[in-house]
Amino acid sequence: MKRSVVNKIIEDAKELLHKYNITLPPFGYWTPEDWKGRSEECREIKDCMLGWDITDFGSKQFDKTGLSIFTLRNGHQKLVKYSDKTYCEKLLIVQEGQVTPMHFHWYKVEDIINRAGGNLVIELYNSTDDEKLADSDVEVSLDGVRKKLSSGAHIVLKTGESITLPSGLYHTFWAEKGKGPLIVGEVSKVNDDTSDNCFLEKVGRFPELEEDCPPIHYLCNEYPI
Repeated sequence: MKRSVVNKIIEDAKELLHKYNITLPPFGYWTPEDWKGRSEECREIKDCMLGWDITDFGSKQFDKTGLSIFTLRNGHQKLVKYSDKTYCEKLLIVQEGQVTPMHFHWYKVEDIINRAGGNLVIELYNSTDDEKLADSDVEVSLDGVRKKLSSGAHIVLKTGESITLPSGLYHTFWAEKGKGPLIVGEVSKVNDDTSDNCFLEKVGRFPELEEDCPPIHYLCNEYPI
């Protein structure tokens, strides 16, 4: 991905968040210049990969296969000094026509919440022991209400609605056509995007960047400290 494209994606995400009166923590607006001189005081931001995370999953077609993420808070699965923080919270920006690839998590259990904007469509499958799609019924909780669904079922979450996704449950999601982009909240166990994602098809989690211009904000995997 070109850095200029990433910059534009972030600016558009901030504009959408502002539209719905959602303000990021201060480091979400820091420029590379703001990071100068900050070392150990910001170590948690770097270690726990807080902040902007823009990915095309290696597709080179962000508009079709991609996701804009801002990690607000997170612990760490391995570093003991963050062991008391057993949770994570993210904001996801999902555009119309943009799909997050089918995947599950070995460890993470997560609540996915439609915070604002359009409708979120989620497709669900159980996973087999060899990490394939199972044809068995899926059981999930929708805002505390237990539901049994057929394999491959689609759930549509409107604003304010949520679903709990247990570990091992395959899921892919997108914004419902004609309803506009949306802001999704994620509340979960500690997140580790370097080791806790199992994608059905091979993807790239973090993009290779073509530096055609300076960054407006660092991504969560490239802090200089």
